[in-house]
Amino acid sequence: MARDDNGGRTRRRSGGRDAKNAAAAATSAVKQLPRGAVRNPISPIEPLSADQIEMIHHASLRILAEVGMEILGDDAKAVFKAAGVEVKPDTDLIKFDPAFIEESIKTAPSTFKLHARNADRTVSFGEGYINFCPVASAPNATDADRGRRQGNWEDFRNLTRLTQSLNCMSFIPGYPVEPTDIDRRTRHLEAMRDFSFLTDMAFHNYSLGPQRTKDGLDLARIVRGNITEEQFLAEPSIMTIVNTNSPLKLDSPMGHGIIEHAKNGQISVVTPFTLAGAMAPVTIAGALAQQNAEFLVGLSLAQCAKPGAPVVYGGFTSNVDMKTGAPAFGTPEYVKAAQAGGQLTRRYGVPYRSSGVCAANIPDAQAAWETQMSLWATMTGGADMVMHAAGWMEGGLSASFEKMVIDADMIQMLQAYMQPIEVSEATLGLDAIADVGPGGHFFGTPQTMERFETAFYSPMLSDWRNYETWSEDGSKTAYQRANTVYKQLLSEYEEPAIDPATKDAINDFVDRRIAEGGSFDDD
Repeated sequence: MARDDNGGRTRRRSGGRDAKNAAAAATSAVKQLPRGAVRNPISPIEPLSADQIEMIHHASLRILAEVGMEILGDDAKAVFKAAGVEVKPDTDLIKFDPAFIEESIKTAPSTFKLHARNADRTVSFGEGYINFCPVASAPNATDADRGRRQGNWEDFRNLTRLTQSLNCMSFIPGYPVEPTDIDRRTRHLEAMRDFSFLTDMAFHNYSLGPQRTKDGLDLARIVRGNITEEQFLAEPSIMTIVNTNSPLKLDSPMGHGIIEHAKNGQISVVTPFTLAGAMAPVTIAGALAQQNAEFLVGLSLAQCAKPGAPVVYGGFTSNVDMKTGAPAFGTPEYVKAAQAGGQLTRRYGVPYRSSGVCAANIPDAQAAWETQMSLWATMTGGADMVMHAAGWMEGGLSASFEKMVIDADMIQMLQAYMQPIEVSEATLGLDAIADVGPGGHFFGTPQTMERFETAFYSPMLSDWRNYETWSEDGSKTAYQRANTVYKQLLSEYEEPAIDPATKDAINDFVDRRIAEGGSFDDD
């Protein structure tokens, strides 16, 4: 596969490869839908009535007013205090007036874009689009050849290349696998350099301390061509995903991340980790009320830092296995929570993040049905952003190369499903029906011959041959075929073109920050 000999740090001038990439795509045996924005025309499924949504909303306000939420960061407390919230000096617990929360909701925008260095890869939020993203933050990588292993730089880079190669992927929501063989002080710098060169998508900034947050914000401006501060403020170009520490706690680095991204006009995806029966009440209604309360605090913090700051409602409520305490995903409860989360999001008029997740340990039937249930929930729940949509295994503990391909095929099937049925004189086929008449077949009609190559979805992975042909060809399972496909995609991979001056500026910034020691936020 194509790669720089020194891990992406070469100063080699990269010319335009668009024609070469287009030619490779045209000759590849891997069947993919064209790359591009996907609009979801499906009316959301709403498991709750409007009255029930209001009950959950007001329950969330009661939780914040009567129980409160612990805010651990001094800067977050200062922002709330400046906005008129009562912040007592002897405690981290803050109780929020419902009127304050209601006012904060009003300034959160309903639509915005996430701008990529390649303008064709800029994505929209809140306009009916659905954006699928790969697995993020897995500590382990796995494939059929080498099994499960600790996250490392080589797997990180190959999963990033694979993400770029899969047309259905929209942007990078975090490290696909943690590259633990890079020094933790400089890991974020090397990882974001790789994102900048190995893809032309927008990417994610971890809120793990002030220096890491600042580095990500500074680098995002450079990647966009060193745009001005004014343009950066007006054009979100990076996002952070903030997990509240459920139940009812916001850690200092997470709060700082929300504030800094808001001040700079960048996106915060506030996602409580509310597993019913563990970090949230055992009932779905109770878990949703707590999820909602924690999100509203994050939204309010962003709006206090900068009214109009872009915020995404992150829904991640699922249940646990009550026998072991292990997280369960792709369950009926997960689906209902994801759809109800979409209802709450629409009540507040902000974009929605959900996830395509499973709890299976290998890419088997369980992995497929749980992920398909989760993906279906995101589509019918009205999600704008679907995290972990490809490659997620073991409840997030592993990133699977084969499952990246399996999930991409399922995503493409959903994308094909979301295409409207065309009803016209041409598609009704009356002439073809008249020509064939009773008892004939349509294989050779002009209508069939004109459309046979594009009439139906052509799968990336499914094998539709009969048993004898499949058996004679080695009886390969979907897992085995996915192994072949991911390797083929990597063998065909080419780095996307980048402006040489921008590439030099990225290298200069990253090399300088590494020489300065990177981040010491967690020392």
